[in-house]
Amino acid sequence: MEALLSNLALGFSVAFTPEALLYCLIGCLLGTLIGVLPGIGPVATIAMLLPATFTLAPELSLIMLAGIYYGAQYGGSTTAILVNIPGESSSVVTALDGYQMARRGKAGTALGIAALGSFFAGCVATLLLAAAAPPLAQIAFKFGPAEYFSLMTLGLIAAVVLAHGSVIKAIGMILLGLLLGLVGTDVNSGMARFNFSIPELSDGIGFVAVAMGVFGFAEIIKNLEQGEEREIFVNKVGRLLPSIQDMKEAFPAVLRGTGLGSLLGILPGGGAVLASFSAYTLEKKIAKDSSQFGKGDIRGVAAPESANNAAAQTSFIPLLTLGIPPNPVMALMVGAMIIQGIQPGPQVMSEKPQLFWGMIVSMWIGNLMLVILNLPLIGMWIKLLTVPYRLLYPAILVFCCIGVYSLSNSPFDVVITAGFGLVGYLFLKLDCEPAPLLLGFILGPMMEENLRRAMLLSRGDPLTFVTRPLSATLLAISLLLLIIIMLPAIRKKREEAFVED
Repeated sequence: MEALLSNLALGFSVAFTPEALLYCLIGCLLGTLIGVLPGIGPVATIAMLLPATFTLAPELSLIMLAGIYYGAQYGGSTTAILVNIPGESSSVVTALDGYQMARRGKAGTALGIAALGSFFAGCVATLLLAAAAPPLAQIAFKFGPAEYFSLMTLGLIAAVVLAHGSVIKAIGMILLGLLLGLVGTDVNSGMARFNFSIPELSDGIGFVAVAMGVFGFAEIIKNLEQGEEREIFVNKVGRLLPSIQDMKEAFPAVLRGTGLGSLLGILPGGGAVLASFSAYTLEKKIAKDSSQFGKGDIRGVAAPESANNAAAQTSFIPLLTLGIPPNPVMALMVGAMIIQGIQPGPQVMSEKPQLFWGMIVSMWIGNLMLVILNLPLIGMWIKLLTVPYRLLYPAILVFCCIGVYSLSNSPFDVVITAGFGLVGYLFLKLDCEPAPLLLGFILGPMMEENLRRAMLLSRGDPLTFVTRPLSATLLAISLLLLIIIMLPAIRKKREEAFVED
């Protein structure tokens, strides 16, 4: 306990500097903004802002990028409630009851409970992160190359289990991501591979181009297909502070959402989207009268909003302790850390304690900033929503292209991003979720490196992966998950979990 308090004191000394507070504020505001605007999520925004973080100190850049991620969970609820268009994918289920509450004149109550539930969940999840990370990091120090390879295999299998839609499509997306990660120059031999004699591909495909293409550009193209008919409740927001009765009704849902979201955020492939869907489904299952869900039940707002914010923050646990990204946003955080010369993993806590604890404390500060900023700025977000898509999206695309170009001042990067945008749009049309592709793309080179190291240490004996107890256990769990997910009954339940009637 004493060590935890001294570590938190170190974190406060980092996070309470004027620069850290400024970048935390910038991250929270940007996160809320992109959460409010439908069609561009935290993955594309973080990818776009990576070049801007090159010149910042590592602590400041990661504090800002983390603020964008959990800030987007707050902002996404605003459009879900007021316009019935989820600004963020994790706010899809919030729209079911939040929009109906707005139509009944309770938009202010819905926005208030979403913000307060998110604040409570964020604070609890950050506390869990601070408590759970040190012991997990100690366990991670016992991992060798074989264990890391098996852990990453488990991560990719879990991403298949928790992905939307077809299992076969999810596996295909992961394999495609692994193949894309092989493009470039072989580290051991120095030989070019899979670059089709294109010099610009000798260093591989940039993960920023892949992320921005399949998430940002593709989502914008998809949204431009849709009409612009929006009913915005400008004059019906009303009182933002929920009544005592509202709080009594919503608080158990907030607690359950926080607990479930904190757990699911740690799982590879899980994160905020799965947490919000699962929390809403749980509330419907245990409610004595579930007929009100979908008609403006406050629990249908409180549970998913608490769950998605808790999951957004506990997803930092596997990133900071094991160096394994559980979702696409964390995959980009891995990229941001590598750009700053930091190798993600358990050594971050021992070698860069100011970075680790400064980021954790900044999450508390960021959650408080979001509550203080978000509710008074509701009017401004509503005005922003009245901007036509045909004006909004070209501006976003221009900024995205500038961000990609500034990475290496190469027009080829912009062309690659545009190409992945078209491919991403095709994936959306084919119901192929792009998240497993990005996880495969990020983890692929790391898996290859650990596979080669494990084989070198064992002198070419592949049995090293099953003779080492921890590695064998992780591979057994991976195989068990794959078998379970292929069972017809489980597959049906899995598909129903992401569909709300």
